[in-house]
Amino acid sequence: MDEMTASAAPQRTAIATFRQLHSSGCFVLPNPWDIGTSVFLQHLGFKALATTSAGVAFTRGRADAVWALPLEVMLAHTREIVAATSLPVNADFQSGFARDPEGVARNVRACVETGVAGLSIEDATGDAGSPLYERKEAIARFAAARAAIDASGVPVLLTARCEAWLVRHPDARRITLDRLVAFAEAGADCLYAPGVRDLAEIEAIVRAVAPKPVNVLVAWPNPELTVERLAGIGVRRISVGSALARVAWGAFIRAAKSIIGTGNFQSLAEAAPFQELDDVFGKDGLE
Repeated sequence: MDEMTASAAPQRTAIATFRQLHSSGCFVLPNPWDIGTSVFLQHLGFKALATTSAGVAFTRGRADAVWALPLEVMLAHTREIVAATSLPVNADFQSGFARDPEGVARNVRACVETGVAGLSIEDATGDAGSPLYERKEAIARFAAARAAIDASGVPVLLTARCEAWLVRHPDARRITLDRLVAFAEAGADCLYAPGVRDLAEIEAIVRAVAPKPVNVLVAWPNPELTVERLAGIGVRRISVGSALARVAWGAFIRAAKSIIGTGNFQSLAEAAPFQELDDVFGKDGLE
């Protein structure tokens, strides 16, 4: 086995595992934002991980936006997450970091080379006046991503995202169903419409693209959107987007505000136990 083949073996194993997870049942795909959170999520027993564009943007003091971070930063971050865990990793590759199909294809090839088991491409432009690519252009961009993966010879699982709900398009339901069906026909392995919160709307998406698997984002408390209920309507994959990162930020903000506001340190009682973290990460204790 030559060096290149050997280096590709872990990625192909991860891809096979990731594809198997999509074949039946329903699994939760949590979103770490750095090495430590990736390691801890694997420790807890999750079967796969996904990056989060918002989570990594916040760590760099940037707002979450289509063009918030350069391609090179996102590729480096993705490599870091892949290297941190033996689990399959899905890359939140936003809109491909390019406007034209050729650029999307080139960048997707670079993403495949990070070792990911999957990646997603969305139809958001990042422009306030016209937040979604026109239908024909969106399909062409996705088709370029599909062709780039096929040409690579590495069967990375490709997810197509329609952002109509997230950008609050007034005709979000029609656009979402139309585009996800079109993306499925263009070769998407998984379909995803982040922002859909209604169980009936989610079920309509599952039916429209069947038998292709559907990812649902649950990034807020919602008693209707449980793993059991989503699995019951045929959802295969559930991700949490930036939610875990925002939970961590919430605890950090509350503690910091308490310290500056009260002059005491009682809020630190909510900190994760030092020993638990130290044991998981296998590091020597701090002096």
